[in-house]
Amino acid sequence: MKRFQPHLLALLMSCIAIPAVADSHYVLAGQMIDTLKGKVIQAPLVEIDGDKIIKVTANGTAPADAKVIDLGAATLLPGLADLHTHLTYNVTDFGYPGLAISDTDQAISGVANARITLMAGFTSARNLGASGYADVSLRNAIDAGKVPGPRLQVSGPSIGATGGHCDNNLLPAKYDAVADGVADGPWEARKMVRRHAKYGADVIKICATGGVLSKGTSPGARQLTREEIEAIVDEAHNRGMKVAAHAHGTEGIRYAIDAGVDSIEHASLIDADGLKAAKKRGTFLSVNAYTPIFMLEKGASVGMLPESLEKARQLKIQRFETYRRAIKTGANIVFGSDSATYPHGDNARTFAVYVELGMTPMQAIQSATTVAARSLGWEGKTGAIAPGYYADMIAVAGNPLEDITELERVSFVMKGGEVFKR
Repeated sequence: MKRFQPHLLALLMSCIAIPAVADSHYVLAGQMIDTLKGKVIQAPLVEIDGDKIIKVTANGTAPADAKVIDLGAATLLPGLADLHTHLTYNVTDFGYPGLAISDTDQAISGVANARITLMAGFTSARNLGASGYADVSLRNAIDAGKVPGPRLQVSGPSIGATGGHCDNNLLPAKYDAVADGVADGPWEARKMVRRHAKYGADVIKICATGGVLSKGTSPGARQLTREEIEAIVDEAHNRGMKVAAHAHGTEGIRYAIDAGVDSIEHASLIDADGLKAAKKRGTFLSVNAYTPIFMLEKGASVGMLPESLEKARQLKIQRFETYRRAIKTGANIVFGSDSATYPHGDNARTFAVYVELGMTPMQAIQSATTVAARSLGWEGKTGAIAPGYYADMIAVAGNPLEDITELERVSFVMKGGEVFKR
């Protein structure tokens, strides 16, 4: 049998050890929105090496032999982030049809919806709630390059009280149906956080109040005790995990803020004292402003319960007044669509509602870029087109600072230097 000579073997091993170096390539556009400085850069030239941005030059010129993606007159922006998604669910899964959905069904839906979300321009997302840790599997598959999708932080099953918003309240008692994340009392709540960490969750989601889409719950009613929330926050923060609290009602919101949660999801009835407390503690408010519009227009046609539609109707006016006040007072509002409560891919419809409620177009864009990056703990990595950041970029034909609905028509998507849509 022939053998390698020692010097040939050493040469072969040295060749194997040399990493492949990606050639630089460039993206050229008509203008770029600089989310860090809040201004527009004309004729940007973005240099990319591998999955990172190396340099951004206004009115720059690429080397003659360089690989250039020329987007013409289009507007270039950082990839968007949606901090409240439900990728493993669909808009038709609420109410009794959802009883037929298995954990494996959710995982498959997650694969399809992650791609749809990425193609809509959202290169980062936070998935809040999935049975059977289906979102953990989805995140892992995306990270491994097996399926396309946004960079994900995932929560696994939402943690809530027996009979609460995060339980299964649709079946009669003889089925003894209990949702994956139900925990009663501080020690059960701690154990559930530990379980989530064990099985790969990045973030903890709790249900501090009732909800609109859950049977038999009141959105304004508190559902977790102060001791339960404090135990969850302490256990999660001890493990380096952030806590997102589903909370519509005033008291539940304040309990969650005082306990130290990192974000309030929905925040429909937050009062002036709650806004002050959130601002003082740096608590983010994730505001899904388009959901009530969709529910009241089309919720019945997709099978949402009449009870849910009535709750949405009763809450809508006060909810929008609350959001206007929060925007006016300078609250840390971060983009959250609550996708699955309306169709995936339509996430960006929320931007127009933000602007209608009082945000400037730049503030609305920053809610899904720089503010979102701070909330995710990814500041310096995502949310801007700047040296050292991931090459996550999108483009639209017009100028979203003049017409925010341009973000609903994304024509170019790059994530980590790879083009997914052009």
